[in-house]
Amino acid sequence: MAGDSSKFTAAIQAFDEANAADPNHVEAGGKQWPKELLYGHQMSEWMGRFAPDASEALRLAARCQHIRRWEIPRDTYPRDRVGYLKWRTELKQMHARVAGEILATAGYGEDVIARVQSLLKKERLKSDPETQTLEDVVCLVFLENWFVDFSRQHGPDKIVDIVAKTWEKMSPAGHDAALAMAHKLPGDALALVQRALGEQDR
Repeated sequence: MAGDSSKFTAAIQAFDEANAADPNHVEAGGKQWPKELLYGHQMSEWMGRFAPDASEALRLAARCQHIRRWEIPRDTYPRDRVGYLKWRTELKQMHARVAGEILATAGYGEDVIARVQSLLKKERLKSDPETQTLEDVVCLVFLENWFVDFSRQHGPDKIVDIVAKTWEKMSPAGHDAALAMAHKLPGDALALVQRALGEQDR
């Protein structure tokens, strides 16, 4: 597998150090984690499962998908669709900038840096296989690790709509992985997923 270089190790360590500063903590595996540090590890773990032959750039992008995300809080934007889209755009730009700075410090050249930044910005989703793989992994990490709590914080109609939109972003391989894993969800969460997919089939 590619990526066992000293540059790769240095970059991953620097990504983790950056995300370890997250003031938001969550519990997983019996211990407290800075939220985005945990998320980065979950992304790498799922990338290894879903795309074990992923390129070095794709593996780097997975680890820094949410790099320092807490610095641009959702609540600083209007709670509507326009505000949400602007927030997401600003996040992608920030993630790409911070990742680029870390990668340059680790010794990566412009080509790899530009590729990781393109992946983080989700450029050419549906036409770039690596961008699609990253999006699939994002969705799988969410479904496996974050969906249950999220689903209990919002109304069922909103959750069904989010699941349906998430499904549209995924590839057939992503769908297969999600369906294989969905049976592990608690009954209430699984019912929302099934409802969303059932409405899509109508």
